[in-house]
Formats: sequence, structure tokens, C-alpha cells
Amino acid sequence: MKKLDHIKSKIFSIDDIKTKLALWRFKDRRIVFTNGCFDILHLGHIDYLSKAADLGNILIIGLNSDVSVKKIKGNNRPIMDEKSRAAILASISFVDAVVIFDEETPYNLINLVKPDVLVKGDDYKPEDIVGYDILKTYGGKVITLDFLPGYSTTAIEKKIKNN
Repeated sequence: MKKLDHIKSKIFSIDDIKTKLALWRFKDRRIVFTNGCFDILHLGHIDYLSKAADLGNILIIGLNSDVSVKKIKGNNRPIMDEKSRAAILASISFVDAVVIFDEETPYNLINLVKPDVLVKGDDYKPEDIVGYDILKTYGGKVITLDFLPGYSTTAIEKKIKNN
């Protein structure tokens, strides 16, 4: 398989991820889920995602669609379109799947995936994380991870505007 085809094979629609989930569950894989906009990928993202991947066997990223990012971040975002953001994330070796979703939150996607571990940054309390209630129904874990200080898309955006 060519490298670009491999990257594209890791980007799933909500319908297509169902089959892959069934296979991973059959193989008793520990599924980790996180989500975000990942507008300009930076070292903070890589640090966070690698730590998330270390919590299981499969890392699934729920990626906010362009429409979703605009609703959350405003009309100046996203800087990169969803297709580009998905391909960049899928090119990371420890990312197993990227699923684009249109809602403002990944609640429905989390309910579909039913991950063993749900991960967000430590700027959230676990009980305030979208999907916490879902994971608690079947004994899944909700874990917060420290962010790498000094790295954020907003800070990068401001630096670009000021220069």
C-alpha cells in the first residue's frame, strides 16, 4: 500500500468506523478516544496525542468539521480545512483513526465508539468532559492529561497576526 493510501485509510466516516470498531473489539483492543479541532498541529498536540495513545492499543481522534470549528471558534477559524487537518492527524504513526463530526460536541460519536478510555486536557474536570456520563455507564475511564506549556493554536495565530 502506498503511503498516501495508508494515510487516507485511517480517515473514516461515522458509518465506516463501525466496521473497524467491531474488528478492534473482536481483537480485544483497548480503545482510546480524544477529540478537538487540531487547527494548526504543533508540539503540544503531538505531546498530548502520544500520551493519549500510550493509554491503550487504538487511538481514535474525533475531529471537529469546518462547520463545527466555526461554531466553536468563530468565523476566522479553522485556518486549515477539515480534509487537511484529518490527513495530517492520520499521518501520525500512533493515530489509528480520524473521524470527522459536525456537531459542536463529540457526544454522539463517543456514544457510538464507546471507548475504553476518554481523554481530554487537564483544563477540564473529568466530570465536566463531554461523554463522561456515557463512559460511567460501562466502567470506562475518563483521564485528563497535562498540556505542554507554551503551545497553543491561539498563541500561534496571535504570533502570526502580530508579525
